[in-house]
Amino acid sequence: MKKYRVLILGAGNGQIDAIEYCRAKGYFVAGCSYTNTDKGIPLLDDFRQSDIKDIEAVARYARDCGADIVYSVGSDLAIPTAMKVSEELGLPHFISYDSAMLCHSKHLMRGALGNDFEGNVPFMVCGTLEEALGWDVFPAMMKPVDSQGQRGCFRVDSKEDIKEHFAASLDYSVCGKAIIETYIDGPEISVNSYRADGRTVFSVVSDRESFEEYPGGLPKKHRIPSSFASEEAQAAASDIVDRAADKLGITDGPCYCQMKIGTDGKPYIIEIAPRLDGCHMWDLIKHWCGADLLAACFSHLLTGDPGISMKEAEDLGGIELEFFSEATGASFDPSKYDTSGTEKQVYYYEAGDTVSKVNGYYEKCGYMIRRI
Repeated sequence: MKKYRVLILGAGNGQIDAIEYCRAKGYFVAGCSYTNTDKGIPLLDDFRQSDIKDIEAVARYARDCGADIVYSVGSDLAIPTAMKVSEELGLPHFISYDSAMLCHSKHLMRGALGNDFEGNVPFMVCGTLEEALGWDVFPAMMKPVDSQGQRGCFRVDSKEDIKEHFAASLDYSVCGKAIIETYIDGPEISVNSYRADGRTVFSVVSDRESFEEYPGGLPKKHRIPSSFASEEAQAAASDIVDRAADKLGITDGPCYCQMKIGTDGKPYIIEIAPRLDGCHMWDLIKHWCGADLLAACFSHLLTGDPGISMKEAEDLGGIELEFFSEATGASFDPSKYDTSGTEKQVYYYEAGDTVSKVNGYYEKCGYMIRRI
């Protein structure tokens, strides 16, 4: 039997799921990252320090290690590189590089969907403070067009707020642009789906709870089934995601969409990405119904068959994933969290470790899954 060789882009906490899965399957797992301190590096069979946004360097490493596939989990920054390198080397991949870039750049995604697309929201792209001050509908959300992980995201309630936060938002943008969008006031939901040959073969709607005291919708917990969205809203959300995926060219692989239910009861797209989410939702879904979206990704790429189908969601009960979260720079203390009755706990840090800066407010330090 062939021993597959997999190149994972990134080796931080977000990629450890993928690294561990591939190692358990007996694959040769290589990885690259801009830093040599990522916690996933000791788990790799081979590692090269290289920026995952550097397409030429990643392609060179993929050739050198004989990669059968190049992939990444939960990273907006990595997906365009993975698709471009795979196109250039003739390796299996889910979508085109152009589609990956559409989804990665928030302003391109909004523009591609169009103002008449149900579920889209009004927006404006700006590269200067002067341009940003042309926005006059409040409240609004201001964020970098091409970042990830709630970095540089701010709710703005006035032009003064735009002045205060614009530079900080722009600091996280690779191309030096920010997007301002109409703020949707309502509960958050997520749609995690999987597509094959242009059709959705699996989809589930879940609740997403955020810390209200921090900007950008920093996630606190996720819950299945959704209690925030009515059956009608859940059906509408799934339909919006399907049509958005069609329009954006997400024909195969995972599709993650963060949405809000507006005061009109309708769902609106906040983010949509051709990847697994960055909150380990695949793990929560697997505990809930047995469907394994992580395994589907690698099976689909390596064999052409995702091996996943829609499961009946009746009588499966409630389940939630809650993060261990701490302020940037805090000393992590796992003993302070009540993990009684949980089915799984994952820690990013050891006791006493200093919590690294990711979004600069309240950082994810691990998670637990429990029945509710």
